[in-house]
Amino acid sequence: MKEQEIERLNNLKEFENKLYQSGTKLIAGIDEAGRGPLAGPVVVGLVIMKPDSFIEGINDSKKVSEKKREILYEKIIEEAVDWSVGIVDQKEIDEINILNATKKALKKAIMDLNVKPERIVVDALENIDTCGIPYTSIIKGDAKIYSISAASIIAKVTRDRIMKEYDEVYPEYGFSGHKGYGTAKHIQAIKEFGPCALHRQSFIKNFI
Repeated sequence: MKEQEIERLNNLKEFENKLYQSGTKLIAGIDEAGRGPLAGPVVVGLVIMKPDSFIEGINDSKKVSEKKREILYEKIIEEAVDWSVGIVDQKEIDEINILNATKKALKKAIMDLNVKPERIVVDALENIDTCGIPYTSIIKGDAKIYSISAASIIAKVTRDRIMKEYDEVYPEYGFSGHKGYGTAKHIQAIKEFGPCALHRQSFIKNFI
């Protein structure tokens, strides 16, 4: 591993290392994928990494190529103490709004764990139900905190796989390419074919 990468990972782990040194051993990182798209679910990823975890390439999922995310996903779940995802679909997003849907997906992910963390670190979200587990919300945590970066990859890969599966059901929208985000091609498809069951009605009202 290059010296530059070692330094980057050490910086990414600085916050968690302080928690480890103070006696906290089980830290869960949480991040979401899919708050902005016009279609599909919101997915929350949760990962409890081992204190000595040091996976080359872990970063904010937006800074990692799709191919590399897939490789990192497998490494993360293989090395994690525990991990989970929480998913809330587009229908419920329309019913309770995207912020509440994200918070619900987060609670689902926590409740699906086999190992209870001692501390949660989460990207940006506040006023969340963590089932009584203390949490720290960190702005842009996916780019600053090792376990949140890992969680962002779990969330992104999980959601991308879901959207690729839906592409086979609704091929006219091109979901495997844009993953439901509001690209010009996607918006044109909505105007041409109308919305499908995967679309968030509250997000596309300006296009139909």
